[in-house]
Amino acid sequence: MMLIGLLGGMSWESTAIYYRAMNVATRAALGGHHSARILMHSVDFEPIQHLQHEGKWGQCARILVDAAKSLKAGGASFLVIATNTMHKLADEIEEGSGLPVLHIADPTGEAIVRAGYKKVGLLATRFTMEERFYRHRLESRFHLDVAVPDEDERADIHRIIYDELCLGTVSEVSAARFRQVIDHMKWAGCDAVILGCTEISMLVSADTAALPVFDTTALHAQAAVALSLQGELLGLKT
Repeated sequence: MMLIGLLGGMSWESTAIYYRAMNVATRAALGGHHSARILMHSVDFEPIQHLQHEGKWGQCARILVDAAKSLKAGGASFLVIATNTMHKLADEIEEGSGLPVLHIADPTGEAIVRAGYKKVGLLATRFTMEERFYRHRLESRFHLDVAVPDEDERADIHRIIYDELCLGTVSEVSAARFRQVIDHMKWAGCDAVILGCTEISMLVSADTAALPVFDTTALHAQAAVALSLQGELLGLKT
């Protein structure tokens, strides 16, 4: 197996989900007592989330590039950035660290295309919903029509992510708000919905949503394991 470099801590709630998902996927693939080969650098999210909201993305990039360099020094073969929002800096992190980044939007787009959906709703932080770095990748690479909620809904989603989910708080009131937003996206013609923030799966499930759900955390973790296991299949030990 190739060593997965996991850049986590944004928030650690979702990073814990990544860790479990990667190990479950590895055991399912190899059986027995097999577990994933993961080297993790978990950053302190408090200063990073302040920098995000202040628009100081260059400072965020420097923190994450330094963390990614430590993963390369530890022998990681590729990087998994365990957050959707910080893929805004994926190119800078890849270039600065010298390690390839497995982009979270790619396994998500591939899964949506395989399922035959064309118009998808995106639920995420304001940064991911309102800026172009994420939607453009889905639109240009996978030819998807990506819709986002209205202004009030985006504000509520962003608040719930940072003020609740990142702190481990799961509220039925907030879950109901997410279900309402998904209902609205269905009425607007969306075929499916992307859980485009790694914490949202704590609140929304396929069983409760009015549309098919694509969980970026699960899809990203599974893709990382598949890439790691390519080394096993090829006899590589890196």
